[in-house]
Amino acid sequence: MTQENATTPDGAAAVHDLVAAVSKGAPEYRSCPHPVYAALRERDPVARLTPPHGVATYLITRYDDARDALSDPRFSKNMRGAMDIYHAVFGDFFDALDDNVLFSDPPRHTRLRRVLRSAFTPRRVEEMRAGITEIAERLLAECRKSDSVDLMSSFAFPLPISVLCELMTIPEADRPEILEQFAVVTRSRFNPAAKTELKAAEEWLQDRLRRLIAHQRANPSDCFLGDIIRAEEALDDAELVSSLWVLFFAGHKTTAYQIGNSVLDLLLHPDQLATLRTDPTLIPRAVEEIVRFEGSVETSTFRYATEDAEIRGTVIPKGSLVQIALSSANRDPEKFDRPDDLDVTREGLQGTHLGFGHGTHYCLGAPLARLELEIALSCLLREFPEMEIAPDEEPAGAWLKGPMAAFRGLERLRLVLEPSRPVEALAPTHRSPATSVSAHR
Repeated sequence: MTQENATTPDGAAAVHDLVAAVSKGAPEYRSCPHPVYAALRERDPVARLTPPHGVATYLITRYDDARDALSDPRFSKNMRGAMDIYHAVFGDFFDALDDNVLFSDPPRHTRLRRVLRSAFTPRRVEEMRAGITEIAERLLAECRKSDSVDLMSSFAFPLPISVLCELMTIPEADRPEILEQFAVVTRSRFNPAAKTELKAAEEWLQDRLRRLIAHQRANPSDCFLGDIIRAEEALDDAELVSSLWVLFFAGHKTTAYQIGNSVLDLLLHPDQLATLRTDPTLIPRAVEEIVRFEGSVETSTFRYATEDAEIRGTVIPKGSLVQIALSSANRDPEKFDRPDDLDVTREGLQGTHLGFGHGTHYCLGAPLARLELEIALSCLLREFPEMEIAPDEEPAGAWLKGPMAAFRGLERLRLVLEPSRPVEALAPTHRSPATSVSAHR
């Protein structure tokens, strides 16, 4: 079954069954959450979940409520103010690394964000266009050597990872080990059986990021890392380490999953793909539409109620987790016309959809993510205009699984890039170091 075949849950389905599916991350929900979200918007727009971590959690699914909640000061992101809740959800290994701009409130958040934002100016991001294009073209040249490829491991993940390594001046020779340690964190963070492996990876990454900062202090250069080290409002080393951590960890996964979602959505909607092939100037607009239609950030990150808060007649008690379903809000028919239709010509989306968040925690890296997505789609459509889903691939079974619905993305996406090319025309398969890292696992 593809997401095109999914149907809205039967009208007789009890709300508690829908809530249970979301709470435990039922496979049918994770493979296509949109019918469940549609039902919850109608029947229980502020739903109380029963997640495995045991902390009372409320899921907000309507657009207006979601937009308001993202900037509601009653819903804090300051992990320091609720360490017991934070540990129940994330464990106790990452206190130092997670003590960053993502898990803080003003005024500390304001100070950290101001420093980091200075390195993401439109000028600096636009200056990266040629370099990102070169990386994308190099990765696709490697892909061309195989009759079929897994887009996620061969292109979607290596592209943002390589861009971030360039930003942070990580030497080419050091990248495979750094990326492997991030891969350990990705696959082990919510696995209780992998605590030893997880702790070792965290300690290794902390040490390596400290040494990276020390090297930049000793050898200053005009780069992203140099900018934030020399910022007028200086960050201490602990803040620098945690800032690099969140930019790398969150920055590569969200973009990688969004590349995969974008390609799959276009292949499942050949009329929209044909529109972009005919008029590539629509690609920036298409990026906004696909982020709305199938964003890689399904629900908002850690928030908790600092006081009782009422939304649509439901009281969210003090100390409860607040989960905001961005994927649901972005398909709310009260906000968007024909929300379940992918329309790459749709106008007026930037600043309207919630794919990059809203308010003080609006995604810092949104300008860079938009540029990477634009370049990724432009290069793919130019180099492989006939690409198609491999005959043995079943995308509905490739979506991320498990109860944590922070990310919406594919574990794999096998494509035939040049279906009309004779097999004998293929060059010998060769994988570069950048593409051999299984960072998505």
